[in-house]
Amino acid sequence: MSRSGSYFRLMRPVNCIMMGFAVVVGAALASLSALISSLPNLAYGFATGFMLTAASMAINDYYDREIDAVNEPNRPIPSGAVKPKEALAFASVLTAIGFSTAYLTSISCLLTAVIAWLLFVTYTTVGKRSGLPGNFLVSACVAIPFVYGSVAIVNEVRLAVLIFALIAFLSNTGREVTKGIVDVRGDKTKNVKTLAVRCGEKRAAVVAAVFYLSSVLLSPTPLFLSLVSFWFIPLVVLTDIGLVASSIMLVRDYSGGNARRVKKTVLLWFIIGLLAFVVGALR
Repeated sequence: MSRSGSYFRLMRPVNCIMMGFAVVVGAALASLSALISSLPNLAYGFATGFMLTAASMAINDYYDREIDAVNEPNRPIPSGAVKPKEALAFASVLTAIGFSTAYLTSISCLLTAVIAWLLFVTYTTVGKRSGLPGNFLVSACVAIPFVYGSVAIVNEVRLAVLIFALIAFLSNTGREVTKGIVDVRGDKTKNVKTLAVRCGEKRAAVVAAVFYLSSVLLSPTPLFLSLVSFWFIPLVVLTDIGLVASSIMLVRDYSGGNARRVKKTVLLWFIIGLLAFVVGALR
């Protein structure tokens, strides 16, 4: 693979697109009518979410390079395709671009972007080995793009955005706990105190399922509060069924291989859930 391709993999483009799209979703939930008149801010917002996520992925791979040598030896750094210092330099460039597009939107957006970046750096450098608290830090970073989108469009955080941010926080925490089951072998060697390491894979699977199901229980709230339209229902029902099924699969089989499959499948339910809120914003 070419060096440019290795840098592309370092960014994890799917995650970057999802975070950029999350900003758009946050903006749509805040005020769908304001989107057309705020297209420049929307474009800057997507770019900020994309670039800062890409930077965080590169920083994460730098600090995880020894663990990845065990769990994910084909990742760009442990495979030798990208040198550790090159990954940090790349992350610095991506961060500068992300902060620049945030500044071009508003000072409030820049402050929100800086908070999100600091949360992730705190997780990567300090919180990762703490287990569940570290999972919460990651989930906060996942939820913030929705808040950012609302701030970018209406300069405040609307209720529908807060509810979806909480749903994203809960479901992503479940995914992070699931990821700990996948990575348990490498994490044990580096004393990373995930739930799977501290309590065993079975208990970790149950905790992950609790977080998934908590997000499912919260999902009808926007409809009950008349914050979304009827069109929200089909996609959110599909998302909820998927999360329930994934929870059952994980609790029944908490092996590393199955946990990996669940982790990947849950990402699909996240995407459909995002679409549910976008469609639900249509009146």
